[in-house]
Amino acid sequence: MLLENARWADLRGLADRIFVVPLGSLEQHGPHLPVFTDSLIVSHVARRVEEQCTEEIVMLPVQWLGHSPHHRRFGCVSLDFAPYVEMICGVCRSLVNIGARKILLLNGHGGNDTPCKAAQRELKSEFEDLRDLYVVYAAYWNLAAERFNQIRTSPAGGMGHACEMETSILLSKNPALVDMQKARQGGPGPHMGYRVTDMLKPLPFSLINEFDEISENGVIGMPELATAGKGEQFLDAAAAAAVSLLDEMRAWKFQEVQK
Repeated sequence: MLLENARWADLRGLADRIFVVPLGSLEQHGPHLPVFTDSLIVSHVARRVEEQCTEEIVMLPVQWLGHSPHHRRFGCVSLDFAPYVEMICGVCRSLVNIGARKILLLNGHGGNDTPCKAAQRELKSEFEDLRDLYVVYAAYWNLAAERFNQIRTSPAGGMGHACEMETSILLSKNPALVDMQKARQGGPGPHMGYRVTDMLKPLPFSLINEFDEISENGVIGMPELATAGKGEQFLDAAAAAAVSLLDEMRAWKFQEVQK
């Protein structure tokens, strides 16, 4: 069900469900996609998940404000690190207060990754006596990585930001917001050595960059390969992978028995 449609007297009766918090951003997505891209995509994924699990989950509205300081030179609306961590903690505290014991942070923006994991650590310490509390974080593209690799036609480096996948999904669901005439490949090239930036191919090291240091046009990947047909496949794969995780989470009891 959608949390926004619940009445306060109903909330305690939902405590045995998994509460899902979709996370997006408001930031540049190259010259061809809107700044609301991440929030739109995770909204589409969340809608499909909720439709498949209506009786088992409670879906929160998408949190559109993300952690995007690396996009400042292009343009974004962003929370700094510490306020974003506290925002995630505050959302989860509120859910715990109404009885939630299983929470999934379903992420749709890469910049939210580190602060979400920091929030998980804070919450684990804060609620250490709640052995039945599971706060899970997952980005939809990591959950669906195997299927995404089957759908894509780009090589490594083709999917990162405003890329083949993201452009395909918006072509499928929000085509009026896509300007394919301006869709051009962007991101790290051969001049940067062996480094290949791809959302499905983690680097063996960590380096913090501002986005304009690695992309002239705000793109990482190959949006010119996008199609609406691929977009439907990507969405189906993301939703199916999220549902699979939720199915697994429902059976989790391992924290309670390890005493």
